[in-house]
Amino acid sequence: MEGEEPVVSLVDVLEEDEELEEEASAVLGASDAEHCSYSQGYVKRQALYACGTCCPPGGAAAGVCLACSYKCHEGHQLYELYTKRNFRCDCGNSKFKDVTCKLNPDKEEMNSENKYSHNFFGLYCTCSRPYPDPEDEVEDQMIQCVVCEDWLHGRHLGAPVPDSVELQELICESCMNHHQFLWTYAAHISGKSSLTKAASEDPKQEVGLTLSPKVLTPQIIVVFQPDAEPSCKRPRHQEDGEGPKEEEPKGACRLKELQLIGQSRSQSGATFWPSGWRSSLCTCSDCQKLLLKAGSLFLLDEGEGKSLERTNQSADPLMSALDRLNRVQQLELIHEYNDLKTELKDFLQRFASEGKVVTPDDIRQFFEQQQNRKRHRANGQLYSSYC
Repeated sequence: MEGEEPVVSLVDVLEEDEELEEEASAVLGASDAEHCSYSQGYVKRQALYACGTCCPPGGAAAGVCLACSYKCHEGHQLYELYTKRNFRCDCGNSKFKDVTCKLNPDKEEMNSENKYSHNFFGLYCTCSRPYPDPEDEVEDQMIQCVVCEDWLHGRHLGAPVPDSVELQELICESCMNHHQFLWTYAAHISGKSSLTKAASEDPKQEVGLTLSPKVLTPQIIVVFQPDAEPSCKRPRHQEDGEGPKEEEPKGACRLKELQLIGQSRSQSGATFWPSGWRSSLCTCSDCQKLLLKAGSLFLLDEGEGKSLERTNQSADPLMSALDRLNRVQQLELIHEYNDLKTELKDFLQRFASEGKVVTPDDIRQFFEQQQNRKRHRANGQLYSSYC
């Protein structure tokens, strides 16, 4: 009835929790708080840090994985880089004069395929300022370019930020000019609210889309877009440089077809791309070679589709409290939170599978058992279940 609160079932809650876990896994990739990721080679995507203590400005840029940031650089000046693609942990290699990796000391001197930017010295955007910037009193969002992975202030993009920015991906002007062919696609795609393959062929056809941002880490909002559903799906790729298994029909090049149409737009400023835009990129052999030469074959990976945004607005109080803890305390708190979340999910799953209603007494019992568990832990006893 009109005016009534929407009803959300327990099953809906559990399903949403599973979706959030999948999204977090997709972003964090191979990040592991206990084990150095070096042995995994150039990881497709992982959380990275740069150490200003070991590699200060003026020296060589280097990045370390999540585990090494905890185990090898505790108490150092660390720059959080969020995630980077195709990167191998540098901790303890020749760029670190007085540091040996405690987790994996047997490393090569250099990781020649790693790519670095001013982000590794704690600087961002075309203005090369730190984040957060203590001298910047302007409330502004920072958005990550999906190509160069730099973070840029909204006011420095050279283009207006759309209201639906959380549903779109950004490519900065510098990357657009480095990949000139993207301007052709931008004339037909960029600025649309959403996209399917049919919409890419008919610029006038648009499909509505609504999503809510998901907060994953302090000051970072991550929104994941569902993949578009083209008539012919293209398999996802595991690594940059590994071509797709399926190509456009021989002789057909979507890019050339768009160029023949002659539709154009101003080639200046950053561009914003709607959900599913990657499915509209041509996969013929010539276009794959073009992307490979530019080092951007990852653009064909629809699994990378997401929009990232940082904001200078006030953070959630809980996240702010977490920020004030040292890294060891943060790690312990995160482990405790994950344990509690897993146990609560298992507890609620019983009711969902049996179709039972969760009562206040059930919830009270659950948290009483959690308190008993903590007391048993403090006394050195094991506690295996709450039943």
